[in-house]
Amino acid sequence: MRLGFVGVGRIGSAHSEVVRRHQDVESLVLADDIPGRAADVAQRLGCDSATDVDEIIASGVDALLIASATDAHAELILAGARAGLPVFCEKPVALDIEQTRRVAEEVRQAGVQVQIGLQRRFDLGYAAARRALREGKVGDLHRVHLVTGDDKPPHPSYIPTSGGLYRDCHIHDFDILRWVTGREVVDVTAFGSNRGASFFREGNDVDNSAAVLRLDDDTLVTLQGSRYNGAGHDVRMELAGTEATYVVGLDERTPMTSAEQNVSFPEGEPWPNYWVRFTSAYVAEINAFVEVAKGAAPSPCDIDEALAAAYVAEAADLSMREDRRVELAEVSK
Repeated sequence: MRLGFVGVGRIGSAHSEVVRRHQDVESLVLADDIPGRAADVAQRLGCDSATDVDEIIASGVDALLIASATDAHAELILAGARAGLPVFCEKPVALDIEQTRRVAEEVRQAGVQVQIGLQRRFDLGYAAARRALREGKVGDLHRVHLVTGDDKPPHPSYIPTSGGLYRDCHIHDFDILRWVTGREVVDVTAFGSNRGASFFREGNDVDNSAAVLRLDDDTLVTLQGSRYNGAGHDVRMELAGTEATYVVGLDERTPMTSAEQNVSFPEGEPWPNYWVRFTSAYVAEINAFVEVAKGAAPSPCDIDEALAAAYVAEAADLSMREDRRVELAEVSK
């Protein structure tokens, strides 16, 4: 197959290497909105480059992958859908709910497969926790705790077009919460603060977060996040039930230090960034998309799934800004 790829920045460059190595991908053509960047990456990977998505589509690709800036996602998805191409796009679909709904509707009308890049669904730890919950090993679920701590903040230029901490970062937590538990969020109370560089505040964003969410069976969920987790990249999920507590992300590389005497766990080198932490999941999601592009499988994470997570992110962002509890029905109606 010949695949097109738009956006070869920090995650797009890594994704494109995975795509290029896939045994079913014969050729790859790259484009980026920064002049020269696509050509540089294309030369390193031994593939073609183009000036924009229209040139990529005109070159006869079988599918389109998107890892551009968030504010460009919607129109690029639609460009692929209008050309009848299967599309993979990094999260989120768009910067707001109205635009996400518009994209979802046009994709449905086009009848094409779209996969959104919520890679935690492909992580073995989350899959094991999901299975344990469904097999009854956790017992009755009473409490969930979610953590996402970036090892270091993104470049200042990223913030104005990111959508904010809850939409850009915590959408992963909201999606995996739904996927693992099989439940829906009914209300959110969220907070945010600025403890680091001024560019977050200047970009109308926060760099630290905390929230309490309530699921439709009255299970309580707590969430913490930070752009400044100096110990390393920390992503965890705790499922506490009447029979057991399962923890995703607790291993030798978890960036934590015990204050207890004679405890050395964990002893491994902390996860340095999101790509190293989730390499196998990123590879698995691209492999899954190639099957989608071949017509061999349906999308494992379509726009409707991404929209459901976006509703939670929207409610959290609104709660933080208006300092009140927000019900999901308020943003999803």
